[in-house]
Amino acid sequence: IKATPNGRIKRYVDGAVARVTCETADEYGYEGEDVTVLSQATDAKGYFLATLSPSEVKGLKKKVIKIKECRAFLELSPADTCSYPTEINRGISGAILQTYRLLENKLKMKLFTVGPFVFSPEETQDKSIPDGY
Repeated sequence: IKATPNGRIKRYVDGAVARVTCETADEYGYEGEDVTVLSQATDAKGYFLATLSPSEVKGLKKKVIKIKECRAFLELSPADTCSYPTEINRGISGAILQTYRLLENKLKMKLFTVGPFVFSPEETQDKSIPDGY
């Protein structure tokens, strides 16, 4: 979503990109490297889709790594005039993916919902986030 300087929402941003980063654990439960995927560009209504499955995340020994907590972040706006991410709905610090619904398909896919995230035409410093993050 795009915001005006006074904070009012103006319109959805078609073509924006979100980033999803997940913590992982190895087969023994020890913390692993974070896994990050970028979403497809948002549609005309501001929706994005980023997919990640355990089979796509394998360690060096080809063992499946457990995906733990995941967060979604604002990554990129296609609009030069409105390209600054805001902390609205945790767009900068990361919205935890927690509530989902199962999609009716053979893959048993979980669909998580976050946001809406908001871009601003001017840079803002949210005091609730140390150093802006």
